[in-house]
Amino acid sequence: MTGLASIATTGPTEATGPAAVRVSVGVLLAIDTATSRCIVAMGGLDGRLLGEITWPADHRHTASLLPAIARVLDEGAQSADRLAGIVVGTGPGAFTGLRVGLATAKTLAHELARPIAGVSTADALLASASVAIPGEAGFVLLLPAGPSDRVLIRPGQPPQLLLGGLDPELEPGEALVAVDLPGRAPDDAIERGRLALSGIGPALLRMGAPRIANGQPDDLDTLVPEYVTMPRGVRSMAGEIEWSRDPR
Repeated sequence: MTGLASIATTGPTEATGPAAVRVSVGVLLAIDTATSRCIVAMGGLDGRLLGEITWPADHRHTASLLPAIARVLDEGAQSADRLAGIVVGTGPGAFTGLRVGLATAKTLAHELARPIAGVSTADALLASASVAIPGEAGFVLLLPAGPSDRVLIRPGQPPQLLLGGLDPELEPGEALVAVDLPGRAPDDAIERGRLALSGIGPALLRMGAPRIANGQPDDLDTLVPEYVTMPRGVRSMAGEIEWSRDPR
């Protein structure tokens, strides 16, 4: 795990806010643990993918994430001190996975004194779908919200909770992208979700790289996961939900 060797010898920094400088040298690390697959990707400051590892989460995020990061860096002949910044998926997604992914990304950013950019996993999935499935427009995302409920996400709109077996009502021209919903969504939506998930690493890099390069990262103190909280996060009258951003 030589790619992370410098972390052990780099002491904590005092600065926890965003770096107000432009970054022009090094590589980016992207992490996402919001879905059933963990993703660690390395890319250039232009957002170009240089290396990637994905694997089934299997509730083993804590044991598998750091070795995967070290492997991506080692296989790309990079070391941790060459990281120019970190991009991390903020969800919505599985509670435990998100917490491990965000905590790991923020720890690396703090210990290495590097900028960090949080990117919505939902936005990255929709962006990935638009690349993987050219010619279709109006993608909407369907994600699990517990064992029986689902949540529908349209770009720029509040997420909508679908209780039990309630089917999403699509507008003309919309195409459903279903992620982590085997047997709980139409086959064509599940296939779109598979394609979207396969490209989430490059999507995170494309979306996060400009913010790192231009000196527009997130603040470590305020960057927290986005997850569906039940029942506190439900607006029962409107049929909408809010992402909880409680850092506790």
